[in-house]
Amino acid sequence: MAETNEKDAEILELLMVDLGKTENMPALQKKYLQSLISSARTEIKREGVTIDDESADDLLTVSMYAAYLYRKRAKDGDDSKMPRYLRYRLNNRVLSEKAQAKADAS
Repeated sequence: MAETNEKDAEILELLMVDLGKTENMPALQKKYLQSLISSARTEIKREGVTIDDESADDLLTVSMYAAYLYRKRAKDGDDSKMPRYLRYRLNNRVLSEKAQAKADAS
């Protein structure tokens, strides 16, 4: 697993709030959530999105993706479809980055 950075600590806090797990979380469970954050970062990059650690919006996107992975696993894969809001968010980022790259090339 990649080394946890300061921004991943912020994402972990957001994720814990999203999941309703804000009190006395065991270290092993935190480590699992950190693994989900790392995996979420990888999956988002695979989608073609560049993550900016200085963007609160991007940190929230990573947190939301990690929460999706957590909930998907908790339901034994029954809820395999990505939530629409997250799919739209990722699609919009990909399109935005492509448009920006095209504008920069002009």
